[in-house]
Amino acid sequence: MGINLAMAMIVHELGGVMSEPIVTPLGFAHVRLTVTDIHRSKAFYEQLFGMPPGSDFSDQIDDPTIHDDPWRTYGGCSFTFGGQTLGLRPVAPAEDRFDPDRVGLDHVSFRVESVDDLHAAVERLDAAGIEHGDVTDLPPFGLVILSVQDPDDVNLEFAAPRP
Repeated sequence: MGINLAMAMIVHELGGVMSEPIVTPLGFAHVRLTVTDIHRSKAFYEQLFGMPPGSDFSDQIDDPTIHDDPWRTYGGCSFTFGGQTLGLRPVAPAEDRFDPDRVGLDHVSFRVESVDDLHAAVERLDAAGIEHGDVTDLPPFGLVILSVQDPDDVNLEFAAPRP
């Protein structure tokens, strides 16, 4: 069942009227996280993803004009995989920390192929000394997840389909 049909059925059951969508997204093009320390965050994500960023202007972070330059991603960097991009934007004050209870982002979830991939990630996270949650089965969502916090305390979730 397509997402538009499923949404129309839900809206109908709730007594609403479904109109034509304004836009039909195919997925996310990118998500950009605001970070406090680009070098610390870049190193964390390089280790997590096992690859360098595809776009990287972090070496120019001390240039006073970088924070006003979207073409140099404000001194940030980005990682692209599966046709989607995660960017890091270093503009938050050093003492700032992420809060999932404020308006905006709650967490970022990355799809992985299988539950075995989650268990393998646990072993690699342990070996790297990175704290993480347990592999957790979420039957109502058809997912099994593993969570880890990034250096700014953003919750990252790896999600696999339930077997």
